[in-house]
Amino acid sequence: MGADRGVRWNHNIHYHRLVLDAIPDHARTALDVGTGDGLLAAELRDRPLGVTAIDVDGDVLDRASAQVDGVQWVHGDVMTYSFGRQFDAVVSVATSHHLPDTRAALRRFAELTAPGGVVAIVGLARTTRPSEVGMHLAGLVQHRWLSWRRGYWEHSAPTVWPPRDSYRDVRRVADDELPGACWRLLPMWRYALVWRKLTY
Repeated sequence: MGADRGVRWNHNIHYHRLVLDAIPDHARTALDVGTGDGLLAAELRDRPLGVTAIDVDGDVLDRASAQVDGVQWVHGDVMTYSFGRQFDAVVSVATSHHLPDTRAALRRFAELTAPGGVVAIVGLARTTRPSEVGMHLAGLVQHRWLSWRRGYWEHSAPTVWPPRDSYRDVRRVADDELPGACWRLLPMWRYALVWRKLTY
């Protein structure tokens, strides 16, 4: 059974393609951190990849596992759960701001990434600079247009607002913990962070 994903749209789903495009061709395994309703996990599975999806919320994980098969579902905390392995791709969408320490989270994501693999994050942060305001004003126009055209699907996962860290904070920590990472400010109140782990 697969999730009915074709008619769904929201800000997070909009950026799934960015995450999927960051995954290298040689990848065979992926970890979806904070999987929520499991829509990204389903797309990773369809790539096809061997997918492990983790979330701390048991109720939302139950709903996801009822809709999507072919995924290893884990009810747990990514910071402490023992996977016993690394992954070719560690991905998260709108999850990192839920974690209590961004630095520790990025370090953990890097630890879970196999050599030659990728960390791909679409996250939320706090706006503090005029350039960010300009991007988000453009994003507001995009949001209204796409919501009118496609409808806006409300996910069932818990939310955290406002984000603790500013965009500047996240980027500074990423420079420390994921050297060489590519950073982009995105419309519709998001950023993208992609880091490739060197092979030894």
